[in-house]
Amino acid sequence: MGENKSNTGLKIALGIALALFLGVGFYTMNLYSDSKKVQNDLVAEKELVMNDLNAMAKQYDEAIGENAATKKDLVNARDRIEGLIDSLKLSENNVKSLWRYKKKYLSLQKEMDALLALNDSLRVENSYLATSLDSTRVQLEERTMFTDSLLVQNTALAEVVENAAILGTVGLKGFGVIQRTSGKLIPTERASRTDKIRVCFTVAKNGLVQAGDQELYVQVIDPKNNTLGLNEQVQFEEKTLNYSIISKFNYENKNLNVCEFVAGKNQDAFIKGRYIVNVFNDKDLVSTSEFTLK
Repeated sequence: MGENKSNTGLKIALGIALALFLGVGFYTMNLYSDSKKVQNDLVAEKELVMNDLNAMAKQYDEAIGENAATKKDLVNARDRIEGLIDSLKLSENNVKSLWRYKKKYLSLQKEMDALLALNDSLRVENSYLATSLDSTRVQLEERTMFTDSLLVQNTALAEVVENAAILGTVGLKGFGVIQRTSGKLIPTERASRTDKIRVCFTVAKNGLVQAGDQELYVQVIDPKNNTLGLNEQVQFEEKTLNYSIISKFNYENKNLNVCEFVAGKNQDAFIKGRYIVNVFNDKDLVSTSEFTLK
């Protein structure tokens, strides 16, 4: 009888142990299932926040391309969002971390609403300004056409005046001379007897030229195309001029007769042939002539 009671108690104990084991197993399975669900929910929620941040960054990119006036603020805000996206990618999947990013997202959402509202306002103002500018542009184009017409006329007139406001010469002559010890000069056409070339011309009166000290460049070229006299150079922008002598004189707003002497090349005897005489006012040729030594 006692043995039956003992067996019965053992069975009861085993039943209780089995029930407890099954209960603990079921509870453990429920905990694992709940934990897995929470983890999946966190991952899904994190993905939603990531998508929202990417969409926000895209809105900023579009706004940045529309208005340069607020571009700096928009770029700074977009950069903060991209930094938050990079941080979110590396964050842990837990409630505390995700809540912190959602709070930052909501704060950035308010900032974006304000910035985009300002951007829209500026775009409207720019649109109105563009319309106003179009109207003004039409008026300016009409005025510009009139101004351009006047400019062309004034430019043409200025060129005429500029070209006219230079000294010119008339009666340019070149010839060989024999120079006596007494200083007397005797014209000659013989190359072998020529001591110097004498160049004479008349500076013509020009009311557009201011009175005072003036100068002209005289160039004498021999039959071998050599520049006689000083044969020095002067540069005018892209043009180089070789001259024989600089003729300097005082201009008094009336005709002025001028004569200059030009020596031969390296003091050598003059050669037979045709000689060319040019007179330049700066880079401009104002007179030319020629003569022959036999």
